[in-house]
Amino acid sequence: MTNRVTYAPQDFQKMCKQAERDHESRKLVLLMERVKRQIAERESGRVNALSPGKSGQDSTLRLPSRSVPIER
Repeated sequence: MTNRVTYAPQDFQKMCKQAERDHESRKLVLLMERVKRQIAERESGRVNALSPGKSGQDSTLRLPSRSVPIER
């Protein structure tokens, strides 16, 4: 027979809340990285659009998606 660790209900609820906070933190970090990347792309797009020989029509702005992909 194996010994199983059983957590008190309060401990289990605390662990669930912590896991939820960790998950939300991960999503926030991914969102911030994506926003930084998009800002960098837009900045480089402005530089490319202003450089001679470019019409600026190559530069397209992407709309942000409604959800953040979650890496597993």
